[in-house]
Amino acid sequence: MKVAVLGGGPAGLYFAISMKLRDAAHEVMVFERNRADDTFGWGVVLSAETLDNLTRNDPVSAVWIKKHFAYWDDIAVIHDGVRTVSTGHGFCGIGRKRLLTLLQRRARELGVKLVFETDIADPKPYMESHDLVVAADGLNSKARGAFVDVFKPDIDTRKCKFVWLGTQQKFDDAFTFIFEKTRHGWVWAHAYQFDKDTATFIVECSEQTWQRFGFGAMSQQESIAVCERIFARHLDGHALMTNANHIRGSAWINFPRVLCERWSYENLALMGDAAASAHFSIGSGTKLALESAVALADYVDSEPDLEAAFRKYEDARRTEVLKLQSAARNSLEWFEEVERYLGLDPVQFNYSLLTRSQRISHENLRLRDAEWLAGAEEWFQRQAGAGGNGGNSLRRAPMFAPFRLRDMALQNRIVVSPMAQYKAVDGCPTDWHFAHYAERAKGGAGLVYIEMTCVSPEGRITPGCPGFYAPEHEVAWKRLVDFVHTETEAKICAQIGHSGAKGSTRLGWQGTDVPLTSGNWPVMAASAVAWSPENQLPKAMDRADMDLVRDQFVASAEMAARCGFDMLEIHAAHGYLLSSFITPLTNRRTDAYGGSLENRMRYPLEVFHAVRAAWPDEKPVSMRISANDWVGIDGVTPADAVEIARLLHEAGVDICDVSAGQTSAYARPVYGRMFQTPFSDRIRNEVGMATMAVGNIYEPDHVNSILMAGRADLVAMARPHLADPYWTLHAAVTLGDRGVKWPDPYLPGRDQIYRLAERDAAAGLKV
Repeated sequence: MKVAVLGGGPAGLYFAISMKLRDAAHEVMVFERNRADDTFGWGVVLSAETLDNLTRNDPVSAVWIKKHFAYWDDIAVIHDGVRTVSTGHGFCGIGRKRLLTLLQRRARELGVKLVFETDIADPKPYMESHDLVVAADGLNSKARGAFVDVFKPDIDTRKCKFVWLGTQQKFDDAFTFIFEKTRHGWVWAHAYQFDKDTATFIVECSEQTWQRFGFGAMSQQESIAVCERIFARHLDGHALMTNANHIRGSAWINFPRVLCERWSYENLALMGDAAASAHFSIGSGTKLALESAVALADYVDSEPDLEAAFRKYEDARRTEVLKLQSAARNSLEWFEEVERYLGLDPVQFNYSLLTRSQRISHENLRLRDAEWLAGAEEWFQRQAGAGGNGGNSLRRAPMFAPFRLRDMALQNRIVVSPMAQYKAVDGCPTDWHFAHYAERAKGGAGLVYIEMTCVSPEGRITPGCPGFYAPEHEVAWKRLVDFVHTETEAKICAQIGHSGAKGSTRLGWQGTDVPLTSGNWPVMAASAVAWSPENQLPKAMDRADMDLVRDQFVASAEMAARCGFDMLEIHAAHGYLLSSFITPLTNRRTDAYGGSLENRMRYPLEVFHAVRAAWPDEKPVSMRISANDWVGIDGVTPADAVEIARLLHEAGVDICDVSAGQTSAYARPVYGRMFQTPFSDRIRNEVGMATMAVGNIYEPDHVNSILMAGRADLVAMARPHLADPYWTLHAAVTLGDRGVKWPDPYLPGRDQIYRLAERDAAAGLKV
């Protein structure tokens, strides 16, 4: 096969090597526009896993590369004058020029022809003269641009500015992150050693800080001089260096995140950054490129034709690339919003940085550096006000830290989220509700919610929804609350709400938000906007309706107080009545309750203030919001959610229960692990308000990572508690924690599960 590789970077060279290894008869040529010894990066970071992959593919070049690696296990974070070090991370680095030199040597040894200083702007002539063309020509790929309508690249230019520099200052003991506050804003550096004399030193800052410094008007040397002054105490007299002297003016750029819809066309395939890019903050761009090179060579060698080879290449590598890009997106977004976190204690800031990509979880961090994590957990417990005399008594996972809202003291941070049961009769909870909630209160969670309990018959979602509006309701709920307080350590929260336009629908398992076949009752909302074409048109509330519903919320809160509930939550999310005021998707009012966000919040805040006045001062009140309508800029966005939460915080709401979506039948949510937690994170760290995270959280690792990183104060889970009422007790067994209280009648079962866990641990089995 006659093969042309466009681009002589690591991806192109390693693909050429891999093709010759599979069949020496292939005629492989690499075309590069620069000279052989030109390179515009500094160091390259690889993982131990990638090294193993390289060794399996080509032991010869792997040995050469390993001889020149700088290895380090530590990550150092310098923030607020404190240097925090954790270990066990297992990185290795090599100079980009050294790597290219070694790969060029190996390619020539195998018979690859290398052609430098050659224009590779147009791939078409190569496609005509070669059987296979691989475009590995980088982020600004000309080959990709030649067939842009085919490859359909999605190029997302990110917010921060960065410049790639080098220095002879030694960072040989750790991959180092440095955060410096200047009069123009925060500037930070990613620094790591890649040979005995040189380190990469990437300087990054926000666009606003970059503009205030005037970096765009500076020459490269002027810009470098400013960076040297910013990081002078860390450089210890060493200079910063550039190898981008070919660039006139500023060398600062914004990172472009690239992902192509297709990676191949006819006999042309994209590779490396030409197909997909990963942000430098997770050091995986070269990893992706090298592993893609191996995969494509394998498929070209094993498949009957290029079409089949390309299909397998895209199918196999796209999944891996998307995983890395997801982690890289999390990481780069963390750095884009890093000023949100710079007020955190250095311990929590370090944890937040280490876990920013979500590839490193709480227990994974324990495997890497158990000593540091144990100290961090002790810090978290002390901050939470945990008792004890230090040592092991405080070395518990964050989920087992206490938490206080007003006079309500929780034993831990686990919350049983509201879960509609649709088992009420005429609004009255039944034995089903008693058994359901009592069982979960016995399960070890610090706080148990009852489902949204409606303030009126017309405010019910379905005929099976419970209420707080009749005397028999109060009797039934009080029976449950008394049991929870007598038999468990859990606290119990009443969530009250009104269904609005989503009312008068069938039971959950009969269809979500589907109208009743008969017996419908009238519904009302902020405006006359139906939930869907199938749902009835609600009445737009007038002032009398607003007064009536406000007073119904107050009456329900008073009933909940008489029942003895420890906490109250007002449901203002998910498209129900109060939510219909907040989102512009359903609020079309032209009076003082429509238009601006402040106006749209006016009625929900009226309800809150009335409820707060009727609710006991010593007990907290929460509000649940939808922090993202998932419909773009026409609905509530995460930025809007920050302002919503700010208004709630100023009004005296004790904690924000941060959910998302369900406000529009046309929403397009992006699901994933902990997919709503970023909204809680942003509100907590920008507003300074206590938050509760929800949404596809199902493992102790998720919970502990969220809490330890300061992304929420409480973590609520629904489906895990449907599957296992004793989720918290079982999680404690998994984590080896023996401090959680079990119900006295269940102690023999506790002792047995402890013995079984110890036996499995001794046998090396996962508990």
